[in-house]
Amino acid sequence: MKKLRIACIGFGTMGGDVHMPFHAKNERVEIVGLCDIRIERCHDMIRDFNLPADTPIFTDYKEMIDTVKPDAVDIATPNKYHSIIACYALERGIHVFCEKPDAINAVEVKKMKDASEAAGKVLMVMRNNRYYGNSKTAKKFLQDGGAGEIYCGRCGWLRRRGLPDRDWFSTKEESGGGPLIDLGVHMIDLSIWLMGNPKPVSVSACTYSKFTDKYPRINMWTKEPIVSKFDVEDLAIGFIRFDNGACLQLEFSWASNIEEEHRFVELRGDKAGIRWNDNGTLDIFTEKNNELVDLHPECVEGHGHHEALQHFVDIVLDGREPDYVPEQGLNMVKILDAIYESARTGHEVLL
Repeated sequence: MKKLRIACIGFGTMGGDVHMPFHAKNERVEIVGLCDIRIERCHDMIRDFNLPADTPIFTDYKEMIDTVKPDAVDIATPNKYHSIIACYALERGIHVFCEKPDAINAVEVKKMKDASEAAGKVLMVMRNNRYYGNSKTAKKFLQDGGAGEIYCGRCGWLRRRGLPDRDWFSTKEESGGGPLIDLGVHMIDLSIWLMGNPKPVSVSACTYSKFTDKYPRINMWTKEPIVSKFDVEDLAIGFIRFDNGACLQLEFSWASNIEEEHRFVELRGDKAGIRWNDNGTLDIFTEKNNELVDLHPECVEGHGHHEALQHFVDIVLDGREPDYVPEQGLNMVKILDAIYESARTGHEVLL
């Protein structure tokens, strides 16, 4: 059986708890190198996933790439380093899978896209929400014309208290921004993908930082006070116009005085509307026999992260048609850049 020789970089929450369990159990994947600036994390991966004791470990991604010469790398580092590592690998003829967001700004994303095209190698960025059961059901319903013309929508991910407890998340130089680039990339991508990937043409937005100087800032997971550096937004609200006349409202927060955390996508068509729910269900609102009806189609559960990773393996090994292409990532991060620029200037930004 042909296997994908993959080297993994970064073992924080996503790399260590999500990516590694998939790779370690996948019969079509061979882990040929581990890299983290904290070498003890590499040892943890070898122990936790019963990898061969002689699996090469490194603190320098360049040394690892040049030494083990993998077929592909899996990048799960802080956002700032996504494009740097991806371009280094692509320029050496190595396929790349990268955690979201693609990079901290559109300039860096374009570097990744250009490097992928020049090398003729696969570049895929995590889009896990596309692979959940309710996402697949919604996509088929929309592709089949069940909702008719999708002309507007709204999406969001709002946390009551979900401020990060790691400095790089809340430091703009390292992360690129706050909840917009952390949470927004998920729901905006899912919305635009469901809408058929219309091209964004303008953005208007506001951002706020209202919880950054309030101590203690309580972390929703640990319930402990947070005292990390914080120079990004804690709330972003915006509006996107597309080239086909459709529009999308958005709202993302790490901290808001609301009842509870929730995430959602709502799309409205002239035949039906849909609501994607974060509990894995899908609602369809339409007319039938001259009556308004609410439908609740059955959705198969799925592991979005692992299905995305499997799709990458299938693309590289089997030549499968990719669900994600770098142009989508570039358009996504252009939107994020425009939202931040609109919030800074107080004006609509044309794309």
